Amino acid sequence: MAADGSVDVELELIGWTQDRVAPGVVVRDELDNNLLEELPTVQIEVVGGDDDGFRLDRALVEVNVYASTRAEAIALAAEVHGLYLTELRGSKTTTAVFGSVSTISRPTVRPYENTGLRRVGATYAIHSHPVS
Repeated sequence: MAADGSVDVELELIGWTQDRVAPGVVVRDELDNNLLEELPTVQIEVVGGDDDGFRLDRALVEVNVYASTRAEAIALAAEVHGLYLTELRGSKTTTAVFGSVSTISRPTVRPYENTGLRRVGATYAIHSHPVS
């Protein structure tokens, strides 16, 4: 939990997402040099947002999916997109409650310098607060 009373949205989303995608999909915040050995991978990073200084966190979250092929990356990004828009809203973990979830930028193929894999990314606005 952050000092201002909000939750660690990145950490909560990593666990929440990992519980819902297929076994073998890696969900993480940072990429490392073994990325080609850990495909498919879903990378979740908070890239901005704001809060009310008390409990409500309004995070901007980047979700990048890496896979061996364009089709695999598109399919997994679509799956995560569907999960966020249908199951994340109103759900909770042991420490966080998720409210509003909206798409800022829908899943789209994004360039990546390593030609051995493909990346599809999206940006979401996710409101959350600690469990009371």
